[in-house]
Amino acid sequence: MTTLKEQLHEDLTAAIKDRDELRSSTIRLTLSAVTSEEVAGKEKRELSDAEVLKVITREAKKRREAAEAFDKGGRAEQAERERAEGDLLAAYLPKQLSDEELAAIVAAAVAESGASGPQAMGAVMKLVKPKVEGLAEGGRVAAAVKAALV
Repeated sequence: MTTLKEQLHEDLTAAIKDRDELRSSTIRLTLSAVTSEEVAGKEKRELSDAEVLKVITREAKKRREAAEAFDKGGRAEQAERERAEGDLLAAYLPKQLSDEELAAIVAAAVAESGASGPQAMGAVMKLVKPKVEGLAEGGRVAAAVKAALV
């Protein structure tokens, strides 16, 4: 079975052969981020698939934030490109939890911890975070926990 990094390299090669500028540049930037992560620290190391997924998630989040910033700045063309890059990266990520699924996980964690009120947010987050790792963005999780504790 190929690793995620190998899959990215194969997809980059295919995108270059197809002369798909958007895919090739997006995958190049993502591979660059993976390489930067590998050489960060005292010695070079090979990232696991889980670590590569974290890098891809971070890159996809950057694209979403950049698209929002371009929208606010009135630059629709650049915003659209950022969204397209984000969609391309989303194909490598696991399917995100729906709002209903996330709410059910949060409700179970609130019941398990017996938490009530906003001061218990940290305890609930501690229970929810491992269950939704990679399946929901941190901001969405925090908002769901906050809504459940009000």
